[in-house]
Amino acid sequence: MTPPWVRAKWRPSLGMIVVAVLLAVAALPLAGLFFFRLYENQLVRQTEAELIAQASVLAAAYAEAVERLDPPPALPPTPVALADPDERFHPIEPALDLTGDDVLGARPAAVPANTAVDPALQSIGVQVYALARRTQDQMLSGVRVLDFNGTILAGAEEVGLSLAAVPEVADALAGHYHAALRIRRSQHEPPPLYSMSRGTGVRVFVALPVIVHTGGHTGTHTGAHGADGDRVAGVIYASRTPNNIFRHLYGERRKVALAGGGILAVILIIAFVFSRTITRPIHQLVRQTRELGTGALAEGPADAPHYGTREIALLSQSFHDMAQRLSDRSRYITTFAAHVSHELKSPLTGIQGAAELLHDDLESENGGMDADQRRRFLGNILADTRRLTALVQRLRDLAQADNPVRGGDTRLSTVWPDLAARFPALALDIGGEDAAVAMSAENVLILFGHLADNAGRHGATTLTITVAPRDWAVTVTVADNGQGISAPNRGRVFDAFFTTRRDSGGTGMGLHIVQSLLRSHGGDIQLTAEQGGSGAMFEITLPRG
Repeated sequence: MTPPWVRAKWRPSLGMIVVAVLLAVAALPLAGLFFFRLYENQLVRQTEAELIAQASVLAAAYAEAVERLDPPPALPPTPVALADPDERFHPIEPALDLTGDDVLGARPAAVPANTAVDPALQSIGVQVYALARRTQDQMLSGVRVLDFNGTILAGAEEVGLSLAAVPEVADALAGHYHAALRIRRSQHEPPPLYSMSRGTGVRVFVALPVIVHTGGHTGTHTGAHGADGDRVAGVIYASRTPNNIFRHLYGERRKVALAGGGILAVILIIAFVFSRTITRPIHQLVRQTRELGTGALAEGPADAPHYGTREIALLSQSFHDMAQRLSDRSRYITTFAAHVSHELKSPLTGIQGAAELLHDDLESENGGMDADQRRRFLGNILADTRRLTALVQRLRDLAQADNPVRGGDTRLSTVWPDLAARFPALALDIGGEDAAVAMSAENVLILFGHLADNAGRHGATTLTITVAPRDWAVTVTVADNGQGISAPNRGRVFDAFFTTRRDSGGTGMGLHIVQSLLRSHGGDIQLTAEQGGSGAMFEITLPRG
């Protein structure tokens, strides 16, 4: 049994294990969902960035062609200016957020234009669209080239119609870059698996104004209205559906497989934790319980498992201690019953033999025994009777020592006067410090009374007692100046019924009773070296009060 002063190893509680596992299981889908959304949003921004790059190239070609026209076209007075003319670069960063931005409805249909198209711009639009068609196989984007009124100059079947009412186009005609997320129109239903992805149901639209400068400056710009010179000559309106996340994940299937393996490893770790901390200790306890019930643990239970939760560890240790005590008690009862039967048999046999001889003598006509012989047999009967009486009394003392009434605190200094009164033939020499022990005064007196009686019966005249308080217990050394204990007998002095004074009435129970009483209170006794070559010395450990 682990002493109470030894610090116990920290173990997680069963509730902590269950909560931790539930949180881990709950976090897995949340983490997966977060990754799914984050990755999907990244694909949307990647699509926007590609559309910005493509539209920027087309807008630059459009603006350069417009600036070479002679005479220049009559552009509306929509002046724009760079946000910082001193800066050489004016990048447009993708800013669409699939998780935060509203997804607009499908793109409104083009409507008839209210104004005529400039033929020169129409020709430029066709040239720019032809450039876009060359990249369409790789970029997979739809492109509309608009003039400064929002009329489609080139772009599939909608040429000549107007998109000026579309919000992102209207913002671009005012000189600002604008991007939007709109519901995707499709003639085919997406596969069932694709319905999990929000990105597969939207389309990214980018409207980039074409900025021209009569002084030769060419660019694309999203700035505010400003000085004369910069004009909006048209709009590049491009759109594309973001890359499908499942298709993209298939392209990254090795990394996905690695992530899946990581999740599987987490699941296996959770299963191992459950098995090691809960399932295996419980199965071991069940197995030991069955073995204990069938008597298979005759030699004592196996060691308690060194793993598990705090509750299972306490349960396992309690069961282990209980099984060990039951095993020890079973062996003790078996051995004790054999000793008791032997000790009772000898005096009973002597009484029976003497009684039979006396009975036969009374039945005899001649009366063969004289008075001395009868007196000797009666004396044997009385001696054996007294031995039986002493043996029964010691057995009662042992039963009380094995199951004492615990509780109470006693200062040792209050016990010494009573001990001296009970054994006047022994001179008590008390030394050391006074201390309180966690035993009743009656049990303390029984304890030292047996030691004093044992010393007196072995010829001691002085009993030296030294008290030494410690942090968790009280150590008491008891030494006498008697005959001492021979080397062959030192290992058997605490065995029940072992005595070298059997002829003078010794029962061999005194030191065994002392040991049982101490152990039932959490203490112990040990035989130490002899004092000066004679006498006996015992070291007693008592629980501190």
